[in-house]
Amino acid sequence: MPKILKAIGLMSGTSLDGIDAAILETDGEDVARPGPALTIPYDAETRAMLRAALSEARDVAEGAPVPWSIRDAERRLTEAHAMAVKQLLAKARLGTRDVTLIGFHGQTILHRPAQRWTWQIGDGALLARLTGIDTVNDFRSADVKAGGQGAPLVPLYHAALIKSANLKQPIAIVNIGGVANVTYVNGETVLAFDTGPGNAPIDDWAHRHAGKPIDEDGALAASGKTDNDVLERMLQHDFFTKAGPKSLDRLDFGMADVEHLSPEDGAATLTAFTAATIARAREHFPESAETWIVCGGGRHNKTLMNELRARLNVPVVPAEDENWRGDFIEAEAFAYLAVRSINGLPLSLPTTTGVPEPMTGGKLHKS
Repeated sequence: MPKILKAIGLMSGTSLDGIDAAILETDGEDVARPGPALTIPYDAETRAMLRAALSEARDVAEGAPVPWSIRDAERRLTEAHAMAVKQLLAKARLGTRDVTLIGFHGQTILHRPAQRWTWQIGDGALLARLTGIDTVNDFRSADVKAGGQGAPLVPLYHAALIKSANLKQPIAIVNIGGVANVTYVNGETVLAFDTGPGNAPIDDWAHRHAGKPIDEDGALAASGKTDNDVLERMLQHDFFTKAGPKSLDRLDFGMADVEHLSPEDGAATLTAFTAATIARAREHFPESAETWIVCGGGRHNKTLMNELRARLNVPVVPAEDENWRGDFIEAEAFAYLAVRSINGLPLSLPTTTGVPEPMTGGKLHKS
């Protein structure tokens, strides 16, 4: 039998809100025991550095040299993750020798799979030195270099969760982070793809018009009215008619279409757009999913969840209804994938990223 290891997963998503850290005991195949977890929000300066890195990365893609500001952001990000590991170990009352491995996703600042390029900042070697724990990072590059989308990578963990919970299928798990993605499971069939924008345009709109990092509880959107003409124009994008696997960069869908709307109506329209694009994922399923389970930060947005329920017209439930930790599934997943990586197991499949064959990945940095 494969050995069960204790691993820490670290996730910093496209919402740029902070670091999720979770302990998972797993053999990389069957889900074992989730352990303690925590979230460390980014301070305002770190969030600003990461936002700047997003735009600077596009300049690099056009041929500019990598600026020191991105290198500084990478070091700051890595040090913040090291601190998160230390706080998690303290919470769990564990020492570094009690943990075998860290799965370190890093921060995606550019994702262009059509050009076979994806860029996650985060220094795996430095994190291993700072924490004293072997670290796996760079989970996406091998997939992208082989012609895959490199995203989403959580579906194999979703499938393992569904299997261990013996849930009725077909079923869909949607993760609403900065970008939204869905995993469809029916028996041995596992399909996955990005559905469209998640929280990112809503968050950016709230940041600009309300001075807040998110639209908390969907309150700004709830006070406005969806502009259906604008919404229909936004839904004409050919990304939504294309079958998966497919993936997006955080900035592929922005706020330009709603710039002329009031803060309230803009928030309502962007929220409806996210819900509508998630619902359109059904067009690419072999059969209708009987239940949708929602994880990620978007499940806290009441307006978004109400929009989803209205559009899907089937049970739409937060991850907690299945006794899962909706804020930490992605962090748990990168602990799971780190163990798969050192065991030489695939991290992605042709049906989840479009890679030509099941593909392993990740780079191991010894402490």
